[in-house]
Amino acid sequence: MGLRRYFTTFYLTEVEVPAGRTVVDYLHPEWGGLRIGEGLLPAAEIAGQAPLPPVRFTAQGPTSTTVRFVAESFRMWGVGLLPLGWAKFVRTPAHELADTVADGDRHPAFAPFVALADALFDGRADPEAEFARIATHFAARADLPVPDEAKIAACHAALVDPDVFSVADMAERARLPGYTLERLCRRHFGFAPQLLLRRQRFMRSLAQFMLDPSLKWIGALDDHYHDQAQFVRDFHRFMGMSPREYSSAPHPILGAIMRARFAEAGAAVQALHPPRTPGSAPAALD
Repeated sequence: MGLRRYFTTFYLTEVEVPAGRTVVDYLHPEWGGLRIGEGLLPAAEIAGQAPLPPVRFTAQGPTSTTVRFVAESFRMWGVGLLPLGWAKFVRTPAHELADTVADGDRHPAFAPFVALADALFDGRADPEAEFARIATHFAARADLPVPDEAKIAACHAALVDPDVFSVADMAERARLPGYTLERLCRRHFGFAPQLLLRRQRFMRSLAQFMLDPSLKWIGALDDHYHDQAQFVRDFHRFMGMSPREYSSAPHPILGAIMRARFAEAGAAVQALHPPRTPGSAPAALD
């Protein structure tokens, strides 16, 4: 299909919760994406914003904080948009929707995807047919132009390079002037380069811990952290809680998703997906 470079994954999540009960979990900071449910999706909330009640189509911009969600049983397809995919398919500048969770049926930025939400399910729970409908929807839009495509890819490659420590390093690695890097990052990635690099450092540490809790937090810290206190400050910034509070809470949904994503796509969280080269369609995570 030649569209792989625009997505992290297309993924299917199915959760069964005993009748009358709910589960709570926390999404990590990530790129923008779409979640379309057969029925209603979990209620979602970003700190400081009004909660989004259960809807069939949840859309979000890139995030620098956690999204708390409360779920009953649900079945959902997700589409993870890399920055290049956001630029191609959403078009609205990413910084205008950063740290935003919205009802995709009502928000004008996500109007192009309402037809996909309408057509995705037919009541038979057929993952292969549903995946094909998602792929067809985006294939039909393959000719949409992407502004700054080469520069976005260069920025993304610099961002995920673990040897890139500072904004100056990122600009040099991307071969872009600092002011161009700042503009591109805000428009297509949602945040300034400095915050993006800080988020990458944090997510590398969090993903390492979630995949191997035996390391403890100190063993999972990224090499760019000066000390554990700096990591704790970042944890509060990005997750709204302490590392101890997070690790002591169950993660019945995100823990399983991270392991499946790592096994299937090579990156446990969206933020760690590298820019992709043209190729086949993204894999589905069952």
